[in-house]
Order: sequence, then structure tokens, then C-alpha cells
Amino acid sequence: MRTVETLLGGEWVASGEWIDVHDPADLRAPAFRVPALSPADVTRAYDHAEAGAVLWRRTGPIERGAVLSGAARLLRERVEEIAADVATENGKTRAEARGEALKAADFLEYYAGLVGRGGYGTLLHDVRPDTRTSAQQEPLGVVLAITPWNDPLITPARKLAPALAAGNAAVLKPATETPVSGLHLARALHDAGLPAGVLNVVTGRTGEISEALLGDPRIAAVTFTGGNAVGDRLRERFAIRNIRFQGELGGKNASVVLADADLAKAARTVVAASFGQAGQRCTATSRVIVQREVYLKFTGLLLDEVAALRTGPGLAEGTTMGPLSGPRQRDAVLVAIGGAVEQGATVIAGGAGDEEQTLPAHGCFVRPTVLADVTPTMDIWRDEVFGPVLALRAVDSFDEAVEAVNDSAFGLAAAVFTKDLGAAHRFADRAECGQIAVNLTTPGWDVHHPFGGFRDSGSPFKEQGTEALRFYTRVKTVAIHFGT
Repeated sequence: MRTVETLLGGEWVASGEWIDVHDPADLRAPAFRVPALSPADVTRAYDHAEAGAVLWRRTGPIERGAVLSGAARLLRERVEEIAADVATENGKTRAEARGEALKAADFLEYYAGLVGRGGYGTLLHDVRPDTRTSAQQEPLGVVLAITPWNDPLITPARKLAPALAAGNAAVLKPATETPVSGLHLARALHDAGLPAGVLNVVTGRTGEISEALLGDPRIAAVTFTGGNAVGDRLRERFAIRNIRFQGELGGKNASVVLADADLAKAARTVVAASFGQAGQRCTATSRVIVQREVYLKFTGLLLDEVAALRTGPGLAEGTTMGPLSGPRQRDAVLVAIGGAVEQGATVIAGGAGDEEQTLPAHGCFVRPTVLADVTPTMDIWRDEVFGPVLALRAVDSFDEAVEAVNDSAFGLAAAVFTKDLGAAHRFADRAECGQIAVNLTTPGWDVHHPFGGFRDSGSPFKEQGTEALRFYTRVKTVAIHFGT
């Protein structure tokens, strides 16, 4: 077991108590331990952030960009070490974890360039004579970033890169299950010269520190990625205090396979979208809607692709799908599969049968599962499972397929597979989702692409790209009269 300290006020600190962090592929012994901070420690983090916000705001954008660029370089230099830790605490394959570390570096580098090479604002016409008016963006102050266990390095980078580039200080609360990944990001920023107090990382048991974490009066904005139940409570809590809130929440993403599609490509792509990261991505495909005339052929191709997957420990040679993040997530997924069967669905791949015993009993493994005979009234069609479970449904027409996509409380991502450009455009127009893909996976959006969903999938504030800076800045209008 390795001890990893956390970052407060520019110093790496320990605590009197510790939290054990386990490898979900092998729960028999802890892999890491991190400090279990107290409520008083959390208040200290905000003390440091308050001072750091004043200093960092006065630091020029080019200097801020240099720190972010330096941190990106360090992440790339340390990629193998970081990937091993991400895979160990999260369960991803080594390739997935390595990709996550490099994508985190991309976020830092992108916002370093965007802010460092940007302008001061916008000059505006004014009806008053001899008056020069401008609109300028400025940082909000102290931002609280609450990040999940499924993308424990990318998500902090996605939030912290624009927040810091815009001149804010930040308090990061990584998921208790996967704090080490976020601490790698903090170390890269610290080693690249980020001033003391600008970033502080709170590791601790949420139930013990939540009031100190959420109730501090110095919070100017909160960015959260996680489940809808928690997100809704946070939105209500911060709305009363007029604190800006950004929520990236749930999804029940669908891929549509039309009759004219390249079925082999569609099957390969859907499997990658559904079972990458063991299905634990907010943009993972969990519903597949297939035109009836090609349903049987597509299903056969899909099952062949699923059969080629190899489930095992993320760092093991040959593994293409790792474990789920922990026992609670594993058990919830198995319950969802069982519930679907009780409601009439048929398991045509995976499930929780006797073959499950071929996987290590001390790990959080669920085989990639495909369910057929699924109807719109079943829970498995409507509720987010967040695991390697794919529900199939046949429809008769394009219109019925679009209706099925939109028949959801969520609106994050959707895909269509077709060779008809007209059908692709009609789908993009009519699908009520924030992210639309054609002949591509539902995951996979680049750092400069605005990202976020509609309806219950999130708040109006988008992440990524130039849109992200709208959340982390406020606009000030300045009029100067230079006449006599």
C-alpha cells in the first residue's frame, strides 16, 4: 500500500486519519491510502483558495498559460506511472488509463493557448459622444469542483483547466474511491509553478466533511459531475445562495442502426461505445435501436464482437474490459440485469450465470451483457445502469427510431449509423441530445468541442471548448468618457 499526500496551500500534507483506496480488480488489500481531512481542514482549504484567488487573478494570462502548458508536459512525461495508478484505483485497462492521462494534458494545453493568446474583451459602440465602451471577462473567485470516480483524471482536468486559465482559484473534491488520479493532476500543476493556494485538493469522507465543503460562504461557483439525485440537491442548495452551478449528470444514450448502414462497422462501433471503460462513461451507448429488417443480422454481428472481448484486471495483458469501480457498482449492475430479466428481457450475452465464476471472485467483474426482447416500459430501457449492459430493440422506421431515442428523461448523446446523408441530417435535427454522432461512437468528444446534454442530463452551461469559459467568468461592461 502506498501513501499519497494531498495538496493544501502549496504544501503536501498528511492527516491523523486515512482512507484506504482499493483496486477493484482485487479487493483483498488496499492499493493506496490518502488523508481523511477534517471539516477544519476543509475550511483551511478555502482560506488558502481565497488568498490564492487574489494572487492568481493578478497573474497575467500568458503567465497562467505557461503554468498550464508546463503541467501538460509533466503529465505526458509521467504518463506510464499515472496510467498505472489510474488503472489500479479505477479498474480501466492500461490503454484506457494511458489515453486518459494524455487527454488530461490536452485539456491543459488547449486552455493555456486559448487564454494566453486571447484578447482583453470586446469594444462596443456607445450612443454617448466621446465615450469608449468595452465588455471584459473576469474570473469569479473560488470554484468548487466535485468530480466522479469513472473518469478520475480527465474530469478534474476538464474542469480545472478552464477554471485556472480564466484566473480562478479552485478547491477540488475528487471521488473518495479514486482520489489518486486527481492528485497526479495537482502534482503536475504544483511542479509546473502554480502558486500556493490556487489549487487545493480535499480528500475525505463525504459524509463527514460535506457541510464544510458545501457551506463555505466564499464559494463563487460549483461544477459537479455525477448522479442526478445528488446533482438536483446541489442545484437547489446553491440556487438559494445565488451560486453559479454547472452539472454534468446522467444519460441513457441510444445508437440507431438503419437498414442501409454498414452493419459490421456499426456492430464494432457500438461495442466500443457500450463496453469501453466497462460501460462506466456518461456517454456510453446503453440502448440500440435497429430497423427490423436488419435486426437479426446486426445482432449476430454484435454478439460476435462481444464474444471477442476479454474481461479481467485492467493491468493484465490481453484485457479489453476491466472491472467495475467497486462492489456497490458491481452489485447495482447485477441487480439491474436481474430486474430486466424479471420484466421479460432475454440475456443473449453475459449476465450473471455460472460462467461468472471464471472471473476472480475477489474483483468487481461483470461480463459484457446484451439484452434482447426489451420494451420501452422496462426499467432497463429508461434507467441509467452505468455498467456493461446493452439493451436491444427493433423498430420499423426512421421516425419510430427517432421517437425511441427521444423517449427518455435524459438527452446527453445519440448516434445514427447510415449511408444516407439526408437521414443523418434529419437525425441530427430531430434527436433531442446535446451530442450527436453519425457512424461514430457516442463517446469521444475532443477538448475543443462543446460538451453537455439537454433535459435531465445537465445544466445549460457546457463544458469544453470556448463555451467552458462562459461558466468560469463573469462579464463586466466599462464605459469611459474621454471628452471635456
